[in-house]
Amino acid sequence: MTYTPVGRSFFSAPAQSTNPLGGGREVWFGFHQSVKPCQWKTLLNIDVSATAFYKRQSVIDFLCEVLDIRDINEQCKPLTDAQRIKFMKEIKGLKIVINHCGNIKRKYKVINVTRRPAQLQCFPLQTDLGQIINCTVAKYFLDKYKMKLKYTHLQCLQVGFEQNHTYLPLEVCEILQGQRCLRKLSDSQTSMMIKTTARSAPERELEIDALRERVDFDKDEYVQEFGLKVSDKMLEVIGRILPPPKLQYGGCGINPTFSRIKQQATPHQGVWDMRGKQFFRGIEIQVWAIACFTNQRVVHEETLRNFVIQLQKVSNESGMPIFGHPCFCKYATSVDQVEPMFQYLKSSFPNLQLVLVILPGKTPIYAEIKRVGDTIVGLATQGIQVKNVLKVNVQTLSNICLKINVKLGGINNILVPHIRPEVFKEPIIVLGGSVTHPSACDSKKPSIAAVVGSMDAHPSLYAATVRVQANREELIKELSSMVKELMIMFYKNTGGFKPNRIIMYRDAASEGQFQRVLYHELMAIREACLNLEEDYKPGITLIALQKRHHTRMFCMETKDQSGRSKNVPAGTIVDTVITHPTDFDFYLCSHQGIQGTSRPTHYFVLWDDNRLSADQLHHLTYQLCHTYVRCTRAVSIPAPAYYAHLVAFRARYHMCEKEQESGNGSMTSGSSYNSIPSNGVRSIVVHANSKKVMYFA
Repeated sequence: MTYTPVGRSFFSAPAQSTNPLGGGREVWFGFHQSVKPCQWKTLLNIDVSATAFYKRQSVIDFLCEVLDIRDINEQCKPLTDAQRIKFMKEIKGLKIVINHCGNIKRKYKVINVTRRPAQLQCFPLQTDLGQIINCTVAKYFLDKYKMKLKYTHLQCLQVGFEQNHTYLPLEVCEILQGQRCLRKLSDSQTSMMIKTTARSAPERELEIDALRERVDFDKDEYVQEFGLKVSDKMLEVIGRILPPPKLQYGGCGINPTFSRIKQQATPHQGVWDMRGKQFFRGIEIQVWAIACFTNQRVVHEETLRNFVIQLQKVSNESGMPIFGHPCFCKYATSVDQVEPMFQYLKSSFPNLQLVLVILPGKTPIYAEIKRVGDTIVGLATQGIQVKNVLKVNVQTLSNICLKINVKLGGINNILVPHIRPEVFKEPIIVLGGSVTHPSACDSKKPSIAAVVGSMDAHPSLYAATVRVQANREELIKELSSMVKELMIMFYKNTGGFKPNRIIMYRDAASEGQFQRVLYHELMAIREACLNLEEDYKPGITLIALQKRHHTRMFCMETKDQSGRSKNVPAGTIVDTVITHPTDFDFYLCSHQGIQGTSRPTHYFVLWDDNRLSADQLHHLTYQLCHTYVRCTRAVSIPAPAYYAHLVAFRARYHMCEKEQESGNGSMTSGSSYNSIPSNGVRSIVVHANSKKVMYFA
């Protein structure tokens, strides 16, 4: 069997296109294998794997899938500019093979899609007499190959090098098999990918066992020559289940008799219920507005009114009352209306706290709302999809309230003070850091580095800093200034306390980058402290975390399995046998898997001069996974690391001068998107009002 390698994984083409994703893509299944040193011997890591590849098909069929054309014969005219741009973005960079030269199957790389159709697209052709004439693609194929093109009205592919003027009609080209899809999948494709690849833990375990039997290492000549032996059974390790933290809320429901009684919640399998409880610190919303960017024929005023009534009911029960009627309620349609509307709201209603925005779906309007709200006028905004307005769901409304409360400066819950980790008995700042990159096929857009820091003793409130830096830069280049900024904010927010300890969870660093991250970023944190005050040297703990790995855990006993997918229980930790022989690392599965097999997070303690014990770090990390404000369940990584990712993602919207809809319905931006100073770093300025709260929640 022939495999297509991708990193340490190997994929084989399906016999038929049984798992299409749409847009000319399909799912290929394969396997991952790697060897790693562990505590007492070298281990072989085997796992099943899946990724998206481009389907082997004619370029005409690819065009139809990308542009949602049911029948190419119905496309009687050349592609519009919008269609051409969308098609070009999908096919540019792909390799195609020609089918009009018999057994000769030349391969080319697509560099462009022509503006003119084949019957009009000309190129310089040297005749037998040595003259240079302009010849159309259609005429050339008729004269050279006696081939009358069927789709002369469609554009051509430009292939090879720009200066060669090599043009090919779509109908003579096929997508070459075995090309991995590097572009970001659409929401529908991602959903289909998850649905296709999700396996319960027992199912995945069986697939891995079957893979091991199929490989049959005992008969492999290379394994035998090196004198190696691979066990035919999975490694058995002993794991522990950490106790969940207790979470403290505010009052008990809406009954004034019990409103001062503090309620507590104890998670079970990483999940807890907020019913009958109120936010630890709920915000009263007196002045608020609604902007509906969905057609009035879709969302009637009565529908909107019913939604508001239900939202107010849930918010009141949560301890975040939304009073009265909106001070402003208008329908709008265009992205160009966002900034003028928000400027009007800001000037007309100085005490405005919140703008509820009804969105028609995934559109550039959302990006513009966040850009204007977060960076221009400093207004808290909450986007709500129209489907959630038309069909009201109490759980959805409750989740919306979780986000609104923290955006306005509230606190949803805290770790119960007297039983939270001991490190919180003295001033401590918990940092989360992440660097996000554009898609692998985009070499122009910058990378974004974000760092968040806790601003209270609980820790529940976080502030954020963000920088734009050079494409694919892995290090947080301006970490020193970012940490300094957060330390000053911590000092002001806590009434003059300086952190005695700094604990940073660093996401998105690969194992090969650990030494660089340790050297550069540890020094940067030290530099930030010394810039604040001479001889200020708080203890620093730097922890890198990884989600992109192929280590999976399965329960040996069925009675220990958790949830519908029968995963390991939330809080499962393994810190022996499969960990590094010399370094301090551990695996923690902090969440309950909803779909598929849970992936534990791999934590590496790169530096720790706080001298925290392994148990202290385990419990601290697990408890921080319960403090994520967007939901009432433990998440897979500590909240500060999650927030850093959200901040970096939000910054993509903030960078744009103006979001507009391009031909493919995606977002294009002004020239500022890629404008990075000579030092390779640019700051993103968030409005002072937004900076005071968790605008990114």
